Amino acid sequence: MKGGRVVGLCAALVAWVVVASAFCGSALQAQSGDAFSTSGQIAVNGVMMSYVVRHLPVSSFPALPAAVAAELNQRGCLIPQTFEAYGPENVIHGSFRQAGANDWAVLCSVRGTVSLLVFFESEAESPAVLASAAETARLQAHGATRTLGFDWGIDAASPEQVHEAQAGMRRRPPRLDHDAIADSIINGATIYHFYTGAAWKFVDTSD
Repeated sequence: MKGGRVVGLCAALVAWVVVASAFCGSALQAQSGDAFSTSGQIAVNGVMMSYVVRHLPVSSFPALPAAVAAELNQRGCLIPQTFEAYGPENVIHGSFRQAGANDWAVLCSVRGTVSLLVFFESEAESPAVLASAAETARLQAHGATRTLGFDWGIDAASPEQVHEAQAGMRRRPPRLDHDAIADSIINGATIYHFYTGAAWKFVDTSD
């Protein structure tokens, strides 16, 4: 959705429009049905470029435990979607604390800042924050128009998947005993967050 066309093209669908400044350009936020978009312009290497980031509300993820959904809503979270998304993403489920655990991880966007939150089972009110960045710092050009889109995604990574990512290492570590979180940039690197029982650490996958 182009910011300048929201009122003219979507008046029947748009519930509200807020105009705000965003870094070196203007931004628009619009609600249309269940999807939210943020658009505007930022300077990249001295050139103004347009960006569009699509979000989904917490209600788009009905599998979330009620307590986790309530905490996300209380924080005002929207879930940013990558420009490659074909369905709801960036809300994941896995055994992140230990084998057999029922845990969740979410990318939560609030007022232009995105945080990677991890909710251990039965601890919905105190999620761990593994990473945080300005939403406009996680943009990448794509498509014929070269519009910038959100490029940060998360997935659950099984012990087998992490072990495969370590296949090129000279001294391949033992297989993990529970899931990790794959933290990826589209067309870029993936890092793995793993909980050791005392703290989060990065899994080594380097040569």
